[in-house]
Amino acid sequence: MLVFYKERLAFLAVPKTGSTAYHSALRDRADFVVTGPPDLKHAPVRRYDRFFQNIFRKMHDTEMEIMAVVREPIDWLGSWYRFRSRPDRIGHPHSTHDLSFDEFVQAYMQNPRPDFADVGSQSQFFRTRSNGAGASHVFKYENQDKILAFLQDRLNMQIDLQQENVSPQRDLSLTPRTERAFRKRHAAEFTCHDAAL
Repeated sequence: MLVFYKERLAFLAVPKTGSTAYHSALRDRADFVVTGPPDLKHAPVRRYDRFFQNIFRKMHDTEMEIMAVVREPIDWLGSWYRFRSRPDRIGHPHSTHDLSFDEFVQAYMQNPRPDFADVGSQSQFFRTRSNGAGASHVFKYENQDKILAFLQDRLNMQIDLQQENVSPQRDLSLTPRTERAFRKRHAAEFTCHDAAL
């Protein structure tokens, strides 16, 4: 999470949407930087509003506009699957090293999910509190040019992004049956992505 007080902007870090690269590029420019623990670095809209936004309301009588990035849902799960298949995760309960992507997505659809597939939900990340305003600027991960243009204009600076947290390449094919089931069961994830800029 990055907060730019003068610009009244909070950049929330949706997991697996390139947030680490933006943190590295902008941490020296931000007024408030949260890099850990993960439940604070990746605080969803509701948690940000309840704790962080409240500070600005009570102490400074102002609010930050919220921006965040959302990734196409199958691609997002693919990123989690690849990330958890790294050699250093072998033997860990979160490891996907010995699974196919199809098996991973099927596990994601279970209730409860096994540990290795319990990676949250982008649509849940954007849920608001009953009195919360929600995210003002939501960008699609694949539209990096729009994200950069927005931030460079808002922050009045040139941003040099470096690729970080690169995961191993894996086969991300799904059977038609699994893809249909995922799209039906998790339609809210696709609606969330479709609504972004």
